[in-house]
Amino acid sequence: MKYSSQAVAKPYFIFALILLAGELLFGILMGIQYVYGDFLFPLIPFNVLRMVHVNLLIVLLLFGFMGATYYLVPEEAEHELWSPKLAIITFWVFVVAGVLTILGYLFVPYAELTKLTFNNILPTMGREFLEQPLPTKVGIVIVVLSYVLNTAMTVIKGRKTVITTVLLTGLLGLAVFFLFSFYVPDNLIEDKFFWWFTVHLWVEAVWELILGAILAFVVLKVTGVDREHIDKWLYLIIAMTMVSGILGTGHHFFYMGAPEYWLWIGSISSAVEPLPFFLMILFVFTMSKERKIQHDNEIALTWAKGTAVISFLGAGVWGFMHTLAPVDMYTHGTQLTAAHGHLSFYGAYVMIVFTVISYAMPILRGRPHGNCKAAQKRELIAFWMMNIGMVGLTLALTVAGIMQIMDQRVGTHLVGFMESQASISSVYFVRLGFGLLVFAGLLVYFSSFFVKEDKK
Repeated sequence: MKYSSQAVAKPYFIFALILLAGELLFGILMGIQYVYGDFLFPLIPFNVLRMVHVNLLIVLLLFGFMGATYYLVPEEAEHELWSPKLAIITFWVFVVAGVLTILGYLFVPYAELTKLTFNNILPTMGREFLEQPLPTKVGIVIVVLSYVLNTAMTVIKGRKTVITTVLLTGLLGLAVFFLFSFYVPDNLIEDKFFWWFTVHLWVEAVWELILGAILAFVVLKVTGVDREHIDKWLYLIIAMTMVSGILGTGHHFFYMGAPEYWLWIGSISSAVEPLPFFLMILFVFTMSKERKIQHDNEIALTWAKGTAVISFLGAGVWGFMHTLAPVDMYTHGTQLTAAHGHLSFYGAYVMIVFTVISYAMPILRGRPHGNCKAAQKRELIAFWMMNIGMVGLTLALTVAGIMQIMDQRVGTHLVGFMESQASISSVYFVRLGFGLLVFAGLLVYFSSFFVKEDKK
């Protein structure tokens, strides 16, 4: 490590991976319930599994982003982290709040949880993805503010780069847009309108800034390409992200009672959203081609390439499939939406966490040139297992979504929801199989950490 304070990133990375294992495990349990509806019922009903599955995803990504930030900012700023102690305190506060929240979901009925956590004082619970109790939401605000403060003070005291500027902009957006989770209007249409200000503008706007900054940092380190060249690409990608992502929020407003002009704004703007991800592919593969060094950590660049490709497929291609209003009228809320959600979150955000861990963790463990060849080979096997699993899972959900649309929304002989679900149960078996492949790939990935170094 160039700076001793970078060591605070290590516990964040480790806990993010632990949470990822839990997130996948709960996803597999949900997959089993799709084909065996009574599995674990009433011990853990489907709605609780889904809530835990989604919330673990959000929290693990935040831990991954924080670890990446605390690793890269000192190097970019050429200055020690402003307060390593604050970063460690933040870590433990977030761990305790996260664990207690998940335990609450699992062991306390949700209606009772709302009473125990003062939801009557400021009602914020009961909304998809933002189910967190009020104390947890307040804790997230405190954690994020301390995170932004630590990052900003480090940047202010040190060198300013395009990477840290883009990253800090994304972190500020993360903090600001989460505040809409506290605003719950009585009017249901207004509620959904402002709810998307957190849910969409996180994942399709400010989180993409964080993604771009982390990706640029890793590519810079493993290719040795001139910083000015990388900065130009980063500016272009981020500009396209902001232009398309902000107004692209409108593709959620199509049929919920918002004015009709959102049909046009949402369709046109969100149709442009695949472009920044396509630019990301061009960026990573161009930098790889023009690399000036042959870094020993080859698997980190592989993860970077995979991030660009899979995020383009998930967020770009599968997002575009149903982003136009006339198409969305038939596809919204089907398994096609789930297909897009799974591949886009995995490709854009889970894979960028893998990318930065693949680059930084060996250094944090005293291996400045990366893991040994045997460990990288093991990690490459895990890379392909998880990617094949996620693409297969996405294709299965896509087939299920198309069958669901044909059963329930197109034609003259429509059937009920449960009859439709029964007709596509075989596809859910396929989805479950690919989900198990992803989990097995993660276990292989974990095993790569225990491969012994080559003797010299």
